[in-house]
Amino acid sequence: MLLTLAGSSCSGKTTLADALRTRMQGLVVHDHDEIGVPENADTRWRHRTTELWIGRALEYQSRGLDLLLTGQSPLGEILASPSAPLLDGIAVCLVDVADNERRRRLGARDRDRWSSAVLDAFIAWGAWHRGHAQDPRYRPNVITDGGWPEMCWDRWSAWTKDDPRWHTHLLDTTGRSIDRSVDHLAQWITQQRGASRSGQLALSNGRWLTD
Repeated sequence: MLLTLAGSSCSGKTTLADALRTRMQGLVVHDHDEIGVPENADTRWRHRTTELWIGRALEYQSRGLDLLLTGQSPLGEILASPSAPLLDGIAVCLVDVADNERRRRLGARDRDRWSSAVLDAFIAWGAWHRGHAQDPRYRPNVITDGGWPEMCWDRWSAWTKDDPRWHTHLLDTTGRSIDRSVDHLAQWITQQRGASRSGQLALSNGRWLTD
């Protein structure tokens, strides 16, 4: 199955995923951007690359392995990716952090690399992720406009926030230790894998296309 840690920058996704690499059996960990990010990276590039990673997830799936992928792609982009229905299961966790803490972390990590406007964009992207996680009808144009033409948005565009298939787990790392957050994610992954094996996972085996 594919498990993703999504969200805006400096929420802790990479740090937490790295800590899980040797902790869980049968789980491989990758970052969306590790294959390289072009200078002109845009929404269309993110969509195409997400589909590439789903292809990798399917390769791992054929070997009995699950993929934990960190990146910026929210649930709506995963579900709209052409090959998503071929996955045994899909589970998304939004790794989030309070706006002021995200701004502080960005400043500490990158020093004076970003302008105030760019920092504001990171904050706005994080806020959008929160809205999208709760409601599929929250400003979908943010990810659909200018996107890759192969994306299948109609798979979920009619869903409402009460649809059980629309679920993103939330981990807020504000004020949490790394160890505590890693424990939380390990428990979440175990639960999602168990639900997938037992047929209780809402996003499994393409059933979510017709339910």
